[in-house]
Amino acid sequence: MSEESKGCLGSGLSRSINWKQGMMIALGVPILILPAIYDVAQFVWAFSIFIWTMSVIQGFIQNISFGEMTTVFPGATGIPGCAQMAYSPEVRRGRFDRGRFIGAFCAWSYWFTWTPVVPVFTITMGDYLRAFVEPLSGVDPTALNLCLGLMIVSLMVFIGSRGLKGGALTGLLLALVSLVPMVIILIAVFPTGNFHTEYITSSVLPPEWTWSARDIVIVFGLFGLAQWCACAWETATIYGPEYKDPARDVPKALFSCGLICLVLYLFVSVAVFGALGIGEAPVEGVEDSGSGILGHGYATLVPIAKLVFGDAGGLIALVLLLSAMLLIIQTAFLGSSRTLYCMGREGNLPTFFSRTNKHGMPIVGLCTIAVVAMVLILIGNPVAILAASGMGFCIALSICSAAYVTSRTNPRFKDLPRPWSAPRGWKYVAACMAVYQGFVLLPCLMYWSYEAYGLTSVIVGIIVILAIVPIWLVTQAREYKEGEDSPPCGCGCADGRAKENEVE
Repeated sequence: MSEESKGCLGSGLSRSINWKQGMMIALGVPILILPAIYDVAQFVWAFSIFIWTMSVIQGFIQNISFGEMTTVFPGATGIPGCAQMAYSPEVRRGRFDRGRFIGAFCAWSYWFTWTPVVPVFTITMGDYLRAFVEPLSGVDPTALNLCLGLMIVSLMVFIGSRGLKGGALTGLLLALVSLVPMVIILIAVFPTGNFHTEYITSSVLPPEWTWSARDIVIVFGLFGLAQWCACAWETATIYGPEYKDPARDVPKALFSCGLICLVLYLFVSVAVFGALGIGEAPVEGVEDSGSGILGHGYATLVPIAKLVFGDAGGLIALVLLLSAMLLIIQTAFLGSSRTLYCMGREGNLPTFFSRTNKHGMPIVGLCTIAVVAMVLILIGNPVAILAASGMGFCIALSICSAAYVTSRTNPRFKDLPRPWSAPRGWKYVAACMAVYQGFVLLPCLMYWSYEAYGLTSVIVGIIVILAIVPIWLVTQAREYKEGEDSPPCGCGCADGRAKENEVE
């Protein structure tokens, strides 16, 4: 990449972090497994251990493509930025360009993959506080969630506006408070005699499971749900323009976080099943084996902490879970705000989204996430939002995998420097992943959402994902009328229109 192209970044995000700091911010991802264990286990029981492990491996397969593509476009903000770069034409073809819309649609889908994490885990934190803190048990849920949400988004905007180094330090502190105790609690299950192999071997699949066409669709739907958690460590690429040395930092941050997820997802799923079992019926020879995961729902870590540490374990688990939820909220907050930033830079959203403050942080994006989160908290029930989020992730990953193929075959990109490269022929693997995401996981996830939560969740998902269409059309019409569009410069700053967008 030319020095001139690199220079365009001067008016945008600041290169201020290394791979270790990027990994720390992304460490919230392993926490996603805690509430999601129940969602998968209630359908396929202990077979979910296989689903979790294979989902992380799937993440390695597709993230190899994304890691290379991020180094090809060092100014692009992760996979949504890369997709917009790959599909944006050198010369605009009319008012509404199809390639630009594909890139915008991918980025929007990715944005709504992460944004719901903020209200969903805020509401979950409120539920835990009402359950464990007696004075809060009688408080109106909506009022408590709004107050909690206001405190959380205010804190996240403050931390996020001060620079990524502060976010990395916060991520490290929260990771130490949440991940370390979680690992200690689950490791203690084994020497204390609370791990039972029978819980796993006796409940591999529900007794009515037949591997019919419906069952197979459900399995792939669960793979679509599981990847929302297990493959989400691709968020380490979102800070591409903020790494000091993207060619080195992106692969290191990405795959370091991936290795941590691979170990934790296998370990956590095995330990939780071995400690609680599915709970459909008592297991012969094991005392108190009747409740299990199905009986405890999303709070699977609380009974395990009590098994290991007694009544004090409940308080330990509460502090752990609250810290873990704050960590994943911060991960979502910082990542989704940068997606809005890159859409503004690419001209796929109004340009004010590309404004940064004196610390080089996308302040408009941060404030937008805060407002959207507060509105979504009012819904109270995050199920429909989560369905939309999972659907958006499938769409984003499918388009981004296809974008990698484009970056390898399009004459504009195929000869660009590739400081870090995937194995030879990986474009064919990426093409298969694009088909798998868009034509297997997406429809199967929609069917699973219908079976689990009804048609409403699917409809809400479709409406939210398609909301980009009118927004994009209005943005393009206004931009075309004003005559501001010009060819992309190849560094992720959209089109050579790099302006001084700094605001106090």
